[in-house]
Amino acid sequence: MNQPVAVDSVAALRAQIRDWRRDGLRVAMVPTMGALHDGHISLVRIALERADRCVVSIFVNPTQFAPTEDLDKYPRQLARDLDRLGVAKADLAFTPTVGEMYPAGFATKISVGGPSAGLESDFRPTFFDGVATVVAKLLLQATPDCAVFGEKDYQQLCVVRQLCRDLDLPVDIIGAPTIRDAHGLAMSSRNAYLSEAELNIARQFNVILRNTAVALAAGADQSDATEEASSALVTAGFQKVDYVEARESRKLAPWRRDREGRLLAAAWLGKTRLIDNVEVAST
Repeated sequence: MNQPVAVDSVAALRAQIRDWRRDGLRVAMVPTMGALHDGHISLVRIALERADRCVVSIFVNPTQFAPTEDLDKYPRQLARDLDRLGVAKADLAFTPTVGEMYPAGFATKISVGGPSAGLESDFRPTFFDGVATVVAKLLLQATPDCAVFGEKDYQQLCVVRQLCRDLDLPVDIIGAPTIRDAHGLAMSSRNAYLSEAELNIARQFNVILRNTAVALAAGADQSDATEEASSALVTAGFQKVDYVEARESRKLAPWRRDREGRLLAAAWLGKTRLIDNVEVAST
């Protein structure tokens, strides 16, 4: 099994991409924080359908973690990740250090409005500034033709699209469907934190959201339906629900029944915070 070439400097990344460009090849990028699972691998497959070469970045970005969050314990397993990328036929792994991405004296951050408002920002107020800054850096470092992001992190996908529109970054942002296990649980690196009992509870998450989305599309009152979903999650065994909200699907404005929507939610199982989302059909 061949692993992809791995580089840890921006100079080496750009040199390889420059060689590909010289050969007239189209380049796709898949930004990740590692601990790769089948969801990530699906992004690589989509990238290789859209381009001749695929770069996967593996970087646990400290600027998107608050001091109370799980930066130190976030799973890091580079050798395994490179093996998985080899099977998926990714061409290049970009594995920079924190010092490479944020060298001494680094003093810039990007703040995105619009779709970043509410939802995750209500509970993780520094999160999207960190995401926007690191994604902008990665896209400028690699200059891909397209980049693939999973719909599991739906608000993040909307923020990245807004970022590229507003800063005229010439990158086609592709949203990829959420990959789920046989029980419907969205693949996530943080699922590794869950015990077997917690996994059984977590697998109710998407079921409750799908039932709520059906009710909303059928005309249920939005406030009543989302409150009932929160109560159902607690009854299922979640300790705390941060939010269950319906939003318009493109810019995450408040949802109207004549628009395609997304039902987004975040809830806690023990010390693990899970997020998920489902489509809400227009009526």
